[in-house]
Amino acid sequence: MKRKVLVLEDEQSIRSFVVINLKRAGYEVVEAGSGEEALEKYNTNDDISVAVLDVMLPGIDGYEVCRTLRAHGYTGGVIMLTARVQEADKVTGLMTGADDYVTKPFSVVELTARVDALYRRVSGSPFADGDTITTGPFKLNLRARELLKNGARVELTQIEYGILKAFLKNIGKAMAREELLEKVWGHHYVGELKIVDVNIRRLRIKIEDDPANPQYIKTVRGFGYLWEG
Repeated sequence: MKRKVLVLEDEQSIRSFVVINLKRAGYEVVEAGSGEEALEKYNTNDDISVAVLDVMLPGIDGYEVCRTLRAHGYTGGVIMLTARVQEADKVTGLMTGADDYVTKPFSVVELTARVDALYRRVSGSPFADGDTITTGPFKLNLRARELLKNGARVELTQIEYGILKAFLKNIGKAMAREELLEKVWGHHYVGELKIVDVNIRRLRIKIEDDPANPQYIKTVRGFGYLWEG
């Protein structure tokens, strides 16, 4: 997977600073100053590994760009840049398909570290693979990074795939949020545990028959989650 990052930010000074530092870190950068331009750039750069999307934009905002990318089959990483600090806004970003968020004002060192961590996650697996894991109606192909439920393909982001893989390699084991965070986002990740909960919610919507009463991903109160095989 190419080290290519899409940076959507309408403030030229901020965008230039981010772009310069990502290039110094070894990334090829595709720039966009509006949501419309970002989607146009994606159409000619479908090998983007990580998208860094500003939320507050005139016209098509970062949330809508994220939704559109996911709807078109983009499975790479997404980091939202937001000046909003309310919990609901963070959850909204994650539920649209984002994997992480960074709140403005931010350190470009921190942002680069987040991009690095997400790139490692979407470009390869940190633990050894067999070929497939099968349980109940599910078949997870670890080579193709593909999930089938009752023979039908379920579209997953790479973060969702990482969470599901962690569960299926530990069926029946209660996993703390911290453990999932380390396995999926990497031990250098410095974000909030809340990101685990929101991604679990998103994953349940995709794989559970009734997400409000999950059959497979069970909540372990005050601790984390387990996959009930």
